[in-house]
Amino acid sequence: FSLCKMDNTGVTKGIVIKDDWPGYSLDLFTYPEHYHEDIESVYIPHGVIMNRIERMAKYIMDDFGNSNIMVLCVLKGGYKFCADLVEFLKVLGRNTNKYLETRVEFIRLKSYLVGDLRKNNIGCCFLFCLGAILDTGKTMKALLKHVETFEPKMVKVAGGGKYVGFEIPNRFVVGYALDYNEYFRDLNHICVISKTGRMKYKV
Repeated sequence: FSLCKMDNTGVTKGIVIKDDWPGYSLDLFTYPEHYHEDIESVYIPHGVIMNRIERMAKYIMDDFGNSNIMVLCVLKGGYKFCADLVEFLKVLGRNTNKYLETRVEFIRLKSYLVGDLRKNNIGCCFLFCLGAILDTGKTMKALLKHVETFEPKMVKVAGGGKYVGFEIPNRFVVGYALDYNEYFRDLNHICVISKTGRMKYKV
């Protein structure tokens, strides 16, 4: 949705979280008790995440107009973002004179499998839904190259350009489907993992 690590070139269009931001105290929020010693702070609260996704949905609605759209959900970290974004698009469609006919396919980054797209989706508009942290564009370039074979009318990336959700410093974060060895996906907030958590769930 996506979290982008900041670099020396600065940042452009996401919500920028400063280097010295420690996050919110855990006492201010609810979270699964079994993670009590495993996270240091709530870095981005769930309500802020949802509001940002709602705004991103508005950007997407403005850009795509009344087009049909194929949402490509990058598993596993993108599933919550994808579901919430599609829901906001549906709500916007009900409350405006625009409506995006939306279908969803799923991609696993390890295999670059994109379902049965060639059969039904030549010339469609594609929107990637990323839930991972983007350190480099290497993986994204490989996925975009694959999607080009379907001759899309338009390709946008929720996690790049104007669709960046948050731009963060180099912190080890989990939650909102972002995992550490498959743990923490059940956290609603994005949180900073503690040293205890890193050791406890280390493979």
